[in-house]
Amino acid sequence: MTITTSTPAAGKPLAWRRVALHAACLAALLVMLYPLAWLLATSLKPASEVIASLDLLPSKLEWSNYETALEGVNDVSVTRLLTNSLLIAGGAVIGNVLSCSLAAYAFARLRFRFRGPLFAFMIATIMLPHHAVLIPQYIIFNQLGMVNTYWPLILPKFLATEAFFVFLVVQFMRGLPRELEEAARIDGCGPFRSFFSVILPLTRPALITTAIFTFIWTWNDFFTQLIYLFSPEKFTLTLALRSFVDASSTSAFGPMFAMSVIALLPIVLFFLAFQRFLVEGMANSGIKG
Repeated sequence: MTITTSTPAAGKPLAWRRVALHAACLAALLVMLYPLAWLLATSLKPASEVIASLDLLPSKLEWSNYETALEGVNDVSVTRLLTNSLLIAGGAVIGNVLSCSLAAYAFARLRFRFRGPLFAFMIATIMLPHHAVLIPQYIIFNQLGMVNTYWPLILPKFLATEAFFVFLVVQFMRGLPRELEEAARIDGCGPFRSFFSVILPLTRPALITTAIFTFIWTWNDFFTQLIYLFSPEKFTLTLALRSFVDASSTSAFGPMFAMSVIALLPIVLFFLAFQRFLVEGMANSGIKG
């Protein structure tokens, strides 16, 4: 006769560990979301409470901050500023996706002399500070008459200057089977036809990851836009934040934070729309050896 005894207490340590893990994750989430909550709350605070009060929630909702922010700065509306930001970010996304995918295809699939040293040299440029090439680039664009235009912000993206994204797409393409290209070559496809018809559609996760990071980094870029853009009508939302404060005799923190929320909204929507592809692209590209 066999007697079986149940041990209900055996599952308790595992349950407590799960509860503790979820509590730790929730605490970390609250810490990461606090700056965003503070930004939203401060954008609705009166000017007297932004600095003086330490409370998170405002005593009253000051919707006039958003009205002032929507009026724009230097006689330039928020709609114009938003259009300028979208134009620069969209051009940068198109340029990076196209040029980096072409460069990655050459390094990952084609055979040519000095491919290894050239790829190593490209990877080494990741460690090169942006400020080291800023002055030579400014001199070149100034001589070409492109300063105070959007070309210095968009044109380099079409020249595969972002080595990080080239490396990301190379790692993804190296995992694709070569039999697909061989079959396309038998059907009479050349390198460009094989790239656009076979390789490019299969590289979509890595390209979407490139597009997401390019959009976010370009949208948040301040220093490069400050160097090349002078006219207020060509300013982006990022530059408008600085101009908004400088244009006032007093520090208008409420409207400034309201404009910060407006500038943050497109990034949040863009990320929420493509976050699934971002995880897929990073999982299939960045971890491959």
